[in-house]
Amino acid sequence: MRSTHNFLQKLIATLGLGLGLMAAAHASPAAPVNGAEYRTLEKVQTTDSGKKVEVTEFFWYSCPHCNAFEPALADWVKKQGDNIVFKRVPVAFRESFQPQQRLYYALEAMGKADEMQKKVFQAIHVERKNLDTDAAIADFVAAHGIDRKKFVDVYGSFGVQSKVRRAAQLQEAYKIDGVPMIAIDGRFMTSPSIVGTAIGNQPENTLQVAALQVMDWLVAKSAKEHKSAAAPAATAGTQVAANGKK
Repeated sequence: MRSTHNFLQKLIATLGLGLGLMAAAHASPAAPVNGAEYRTLEKVQTTDSGKKVEVTEFFWYSCPHCNAFEPALADWVKKQGDNIVFKRVPVAFRESFQPQQRLYYALEAMGKADEMQKKVFQAIHVERKNLDTDAAIADFVAAHGIDRKKFVDVYGSFGVQSKVRRAAQLQEAYKIDGVPMIAIDGRFMTSPSIVGTAIGNQPENTLQVAALQVMDWLVAKSAKEHKSAAAPAATAGTQVAANGKK
């Protein structure tokens, strides 16, 4: 009786493993599937990047996964060059996150966001600094050569507060429930976490690489659709011009 029970347990475990491997085998970041490696928003969000594909990262400085993803994402953005318009939106899942939102938008307003992005992550995750109060943030930027008074003025400005409110609106519109999260063309959402649900339990760097592959595919898909949509408009314009000459 015991041997039969053990056999059944092993059989169930083997079948479960087999099904898991089959699911992982069908998942492919190079040919992603909607609802698996990425998802599509029910309501398309308006972008302001013209003919280029807009890519937006939703992030939080204190998020360890955002910190881990940052180097690979920065390299990916650099390789994309003029193919995309890249934006960042700092999120706030609760009020205590807002000082770091203001930190990002103040740095952006001063033209320092890209230069300081890695340094902020380094301070929080390597140097273990708590950048979650106005005073700690002012001390941090001053230590990195940024004029304290100018920064504090920008940090508390109406412009920065307006961007914080806009970030909250975007967070709700894109239904952000975790970070890092990548939005592409105002329609598609993906992340290492989303890809992980499709390809199974993998090391974090493997999931990052897979997510970047999905992003490549979504950018190419969006660019192709932009081009196809522009073609009829161009043809119509040419036809109108030709008719006008008659």
